[in-house]
Amino acid sequence: MLRLTELRLPLNHGEDALRPALLQRLALADAALLGFTVFKRSYDARKKSAVQLIYTVDCELADEAAALQRWAADPHVRPTPDMSYRFAGHAGADFYAASRPRPLVIGFGPCGIFAALILAQMGLRPIVLERGKAMRERTKDTWALWRQGQLDPESNVQFGEGGAGTFSDGKLWSQISDPRHLTRKVLDEFVKSGAPEEILFVAKPHIGTFRLVTVVSRMRAEIEALGGEVRFEQRVSDVLIEDGPAGKSIRGVTLASGEQIDADHVILALGHSARDTFTMLHQRGVRMEAKPFSIGYRIEHPQSLIDRARFGPNAGNPILGAADYKLVHHAANGRSVYSFCMCPGGTVVAATSEVERVVTNGMSQYSRNERNANAGIVVGISPQDYRQDGLHEGLVNPLDGMAFQRIWESRAYQLGEGGYRAPGALVGDFIKRQRSSAIGSVEPSYKPGVTLTDLAEPGRGSLPDYALDAIREALPAFERQIKGFAMPDAVLTGVETRTSSPLRINRGRNLQSVNVAGLYPAGEGAGYAGGIMSAGVDGIEVAEALGAAMLEARIQRP
Repeated sequence: MLRLTELRLPLNHGEDALRPALLQRLALADAALLGFTVFKRSYDARKKSAVQLIYTVDCELADEAAALQRWAADPHVRPTPDMSYRFAGHAGADFYAASRPRPLVIGFGPCGIFAALILAQMGLRPIVLERGKAMRERTKDTWALWRQGQLDPESNVQFGEGGAGTFSDGKLWSQISDPRHLTRKVLDEFVKSGAPEEILFVAKPHIGTFRLVTVVSRMRAEIEALGGEVRFEQRVSDVLIEDGPAGKSIRGVTLASGEQIDADHVILALGHSARDTFTMLHQRGVRMEAKPFSIGYRIEHPQSLIDRARFGPNAGNPILGAADYKLVHHAANGRSVYSFCMCPGGTVVAATSEVERVVTNGMSQYSRNERNANAGIVVGISPQDYRQDGLHEGLVNPLDGMAFQRIWESRAYQLGEGGYRAPGALVGDFIKRQRSSAIGSVEPSYKPGVTLTDLAEPGRGSLPDYALDAIREALPAFERQIKGFAMPDAVLTGVETRTSSPLRINRGRNLQSVNVAGLYPAGEGAGYAGGIMSAGVDGIEVAEALGAAMLEARIQRP
């Protein structure tokens, strides 16, 4: 197969235009092109009146060698890479004949799902421990918060089957380095479980919450069919660590129920909100460190405004769909402000997991047809910004980031005046440093509701002063990139504090904890991913490392 990249066609080209374009680009006779498959389709909207579609196409040719030789100097004509997935190994039928602990996966978000799936496909029969509930019950509990202001701290946007990624836009793209094409494995598994096939070729694929619910449930069913177990409402309260001649090693876990499960291999696929688990691991001496993250607000505009600004006269074209954006501004005070987790045609959702704290996030359905666009507008902070000991140098306590998040989440609850309502302000009032009193043309989508206030009131501000100043400066700067971005009626809703994990659980090149053998920190909560795709890929790599270790131990066992 030959892969052709950067093949450009007009946005509204005919259905039969691709084959002639391939023949012309490769200077082939019709009979020489035996078949082709679109690997990727993106678009170039820099010229709004002349949007182009950009294709990457895998072509089956009668004489591939001759074509590659002819186009050897062309960087856009290359052999199609082998993207097939190969397992690190597979357990034989006798692997569990002798008594041995099964591998544990703690957490069933994107990382835990793919870690468990790979282990199950390798024949290693993992046991998954998820503190939250199964999808159906979890969805009911999440809607109870959104509609009635009733929070279940163990079943919400953060905890439960599918993890935080379930109640999101379901974005399936990432900027991670992927030389092994593991993102393709992630996408293939999603499609096999019911995701639309278009995610395999569109440039920025997404699934959306309602479809993710079905996909995740089917992936769980496959894990179970292969001999794995997924246990819900199983919160890990302690880890069993043994000191030996070679150092510390994991020997199992204790559940909140008091049950003890023995295990020599444990994957920590924690979400970034597993604060009690982080605290427990820190107390047990598992090595971790503070890391940067970001804080800010959700901003909402009419989706039609974003569509017009990005696509001009092509706004509304079904191929382009709802427009997104990616913005960054370097403020005068040295802070970087950027858009985060942009959700076209979506809603702002209550994402807290703790009593009397308010956290916002964004979500979209597959259709992306809600009236508002929303995105996080966040400011990067470092461990030195949030250290709690008052010092200005030295290592920061890894748990200080959680304490910092809680300060502003509690402040947001107070400013929202209870009931998990969120504090909000109109962009025009925020820039003018005044209190908002009435909603304008943009109706905020956050439920249980928004309480208008002064987000920057002296002594009661919803974020640190440096963050407020940086965002206030960034909004007019973003207006210069997207006309209407700083419209006075656009709505800011606070606060967005859980953009990523505030800590990293250190691991070595073998992907195990640097000081506890057999413990595999993984995914977003452990500080090694950011989003569904990168978390899924990390889950695959950690499962491979664990599986290889188990299989090697079998070979070495006398």
